[in-house]
Amino acid sequence: MVLALLASLPRSRLAAVQRRIAPLLQFDVLGLLPDEMALQVLSYLPFEALLTCALVSRRWRMLADDQSLWRVLCTEQRWEWRNPPVPRDRGYVSDLDDAEDSDDEGMGDEEDSELAVQDMLLDDSGFSSMLVDPASVSLTSTRGPEVVIPRRRDRESTRRNSASASLLPQRSTSPSGPDYKLLHQTHTKIHNRILSGSYRLYNLQTSNALNSHTNAIYCLQLYTYPETGVQVLFTGSKDRSIREWDLVTGAVTRVIADAHESSVLSICVHDGILVSGGSDWQVTAWDLKSNTRIKSIRDHRDSVLCVRYDGRRLASCSKDRTVRTYLMPNFTPHHVLYCHRAAVNAVAMSATHIVSASGDRSIRLWDAETGTLLRTFENHHGRGIAAIDFRPPVILSGSSDKHLRLLDITTSKGWSTAPDFIRTLDTANETVCETCGNTTRVATAAENVRSPGWPRAHEDLVRSVALSAEFVVSGSYDYTVKVWNRKTGALVADLAGGHNGRIFCVGFDRAKVVSCGEDQRICIWDFSHGMDTSFVKL
Repeated sequence: MVLALLASLPRSRLAAVQRRIAPLLQFDVLGLLPDEMALQVLSYLPFEALLTCALVSRRWRMLADDQSLWRVLCTEQRWEWRNPPVPRDRGYVSDLDDAEDSDDEGMGDEEDSELAVQDMLLDDSGFSSMLVDPASVSLTSTRGPEVVIPRRRDRESTRRNSASASLLPQRSTSPSGPDYKLLHQTHTKIHNRILSGSYRLYNLQTSNALNSHTNAIYCLQLYTYPETGVQVLFTGSKDRSIREWDLVTGAVTRVIADAHESSVLSICVHDGILVSGGSDWQVTAWDLKSNTRIKSIRDHRDSVLCVRYDGRRLASCSKDRTVRTYLMPNFTPHHVLYCHRAAVNAVAMSATHIVSASGDRSIRLWDAETGTLLRTFENHHGRGIAAIDFRPPVILSGSSDKHLRLLDITTSKGWSTAPDFIRTLDTANETVCETCGNTTRVATAAENVRSPGWPRAHEDLVRSVALSAEFVVSGSYDYTVKVWNRKTGALVADLAGGHNGRIFCVGFDRAKVVSCGEDQRICIWDFSHGMDTSFVKL
């Protein structure tokens, strides 16, 4: 009867009835729930769905924008809110004298005959080095290093004369309290810019700039002061100095002049302590708060190529083919790790393990407490290994063979940019030598798979690598910096055009990539340009 009545009505009347009935048929289940239950339901949604929910109604927007939901999403990604940093007032000093040559002292020789080594020195194939004559390096310095923080007038003069176009832009003031939705959206936008290769290139230093390094820059590290939240950049150079840079103004805020008697090859900063290694065979530690040198160690018998420090332990490696470890806070000698057959070019460590990489093409895994050699990865690359990074259980390496390799030491799976790389290794058929820790096995034909992105690999020695939870960054003698997908090894971004010389070191955080090299340039590839990142913990 009702249907017959409705059927007899004209279309205009039916439309009016439909408009009256529609609200009675719509039932907002989520909107009628108590806030606690509604938020529990929304907590199972990804961030894209939350953004869609916010468009439904005011009630849904209020629920979808709740900070508790976005805080959980940020925590899952390990994205932390940072309170506004407290600005520091620092300065700089004038340039130092030029060094003499442009060889890469930060690399040791490969495991080859003496004649082959001499050939490499002549054609600079990637492992050239300026050898240090022991007779020319005194055991004690007659002139102590100078740590200078200049007068305010000098600082203001430098900042006025700095090239503003080369500096990172000033960030706006962050929100008064944590806004986790804003934090998540900011990280997501930066992430998408990395994937699309959208960046702005700044030159923090160019050759002959005011108060800049006067020779090749071998090493760098981004560092955030824990007491102020201010992020700075430390660099070490062939000009024997270590410099600290303000990333906002571009000014040099600290110079440790004559930090070493010759080139500064490696630095590591942690919890207010800066440790450096040089071609003068020394490892030196500096207290940044008091601006004083607290320790100099001369145990190695050749150039110290890499140093790492985590507050509990100091590790150094050298052209003398050894790794040495020291226990903090007294720098107590702990272990001398032998086994490599060529210079140990890089060392990395975790709380329980030490990883070393050498020109002998091997990577070795050591027990940090006992010094026991746990595993040896022989012929890990086709040529000597120049750089490593270690985030357990993953080891990332770069080599003179022009390629990167990533390996999960628990599963023996990973990827490489080499075209003939065996992509997946099954540990079931693997034999481990109890004496040397070497692993050997024969791969099946099904495992011989070309890794993704190999046609766009580096064209020269991979000098520096850095590893994060999602990306891998590499710097090469081919003048380029590349960003790779950590999981797949696919090339994400090719950062070319910043350098006109070999790249010696790269570093990065969640918003930018920093690189330095023999052209004396410090390049910042900023993926957060035009964005407020003052609240982002980088």
